[in-house]
Amino acid sequence: MDDFYRISRLPPYAFGIVRDLMIEARKKGEDIIDLGMGNPDIPTPKHIVSKLVEAARNPRNHRYSVTKGITKLRVAIANWYKRKYGVDVDPETEIVVTMGAKEGLGHLVLATVSQGEVVIVPNPAYPIHSYSVVIAGGDLRTIPILPKEEFFERLNIAVKTTWPQPRMLIISFPNNPTTEVVETDFFEKVVAFAEEHNLMVVHDLAYADLVFDEYTAPSFLQVKGAKDVGVEFFSLSKSYSMPGWRVGFAVGNERMINALGRIKSYFDYGVFQPIQIASIIALNEGDADVTEIVEKYKARRDALCEGLYRYGWEVEKPKATMFVWAKIPEQFAPMGSMEFAKLLLEKAKVVTSPGIGFGEYGEGYVRFALIENEHRIKQAVKGIKNLLYSSKSK
Repeated sequence: MDDFYRISRLPPYAFGIVRDLMIEARKKGEDIIDLGMGNPDIPTPKHIVSKLVEAARNPRNHRYSVTKGITKLRVAIANWYKRKYGVDVDPETEIVVTMGAKEGLGHLVLATVSQGEVVIVPNPAYPIHSYSVVIAGGDLRTIPILPKEEFFERLNIAVKTTWPQPRMLIISFPNNPTTEVVETDFFEKVVAFAEEHNLMVVHDLAYADLVFDEYTAPSFLQVKGAKDVGVEFFSLSKSYSMPGWRVGFAVGNERMINALGRIKSYFDYGVFQPIQIASIIALNEGDADVTEIVEKYKARRDALCEGLYRYGWEVEKPKATMFVWAKIPEQFAPMGSMEFAKLLLEKAKVVTSPGIGFGEYGEGYVRFALIENEHRIKQAVKGIKNLLYSSKSK
């Protein structure tokens, strides 16, 4: 049978290679610490779960919902933006509820990018940022995530040397996987650049709340003119520890939001209504939950980074996200990120994500996800210590 066109354009899922090895090791009875996939392990706050159960018992909530999200949830989203960022958004025309940020972003690109149109994505990147473009039939162009001024220099070069002119820029800060953070002035430059070059901007703000050491992540929409050029995605997965619930939203440019809503109306009838009702509680009453969740991630971050540093692996503490982006120690660098990730699994019994899985500029790094408790993370550090020390003794 011939290959399916869109499937043939997608590369093998690099993370699956390490994951398959982990499954095989666990089948043999090995105790493997999984710090690979960014799959939050912290339970969803009880009051949010209770609201879901209550709403699920009401038969009226068992019917098809509304593609763009129920009105009360869209109002809660608008209030959340106003309270958190001082940004006014119209619940009717500037918000669409999505099945997590990943689904929403993929469908937005499908709705707004035509065959062969150029989309620029910084690299390394969360896979859907790049491959939503490939799936839509667009022409993906990548530029490395670099210090801010150099980033805009590369962006300028990319626009000047690209034909046809780029249609869209997809960005995400705080960044997964690199944990890179920005300030509001960065978004001011993005908006000015987009206006000058007639670019649509998509910003993924999935890690808005997972910030440490007094850093505050700005919203793209805080910048004057941002709604004229783009939209922003947010997911409840990390902030409220609701990953399996699959609920997020897109906010911003009315034309782009309308396109997303229209294409979604052909694919789905919206998120299960009890989940939307529980999400209202999360957004309206969940500030204390977010604070508690962030503290847990901070403690895990410190346990991992301080432990690795103590044993000679100098890993920088991230200011945001639930990840640690670690440059491969010098003695292991020649083997590359995939083979090093395999070695960590085999010798240290720790699963990480190889940097190459996030794009060519991710080579030379591995990503740790902070999805185990402190005790398990300290156990992982001990396993890595043994690997580091054994390499030095050879």
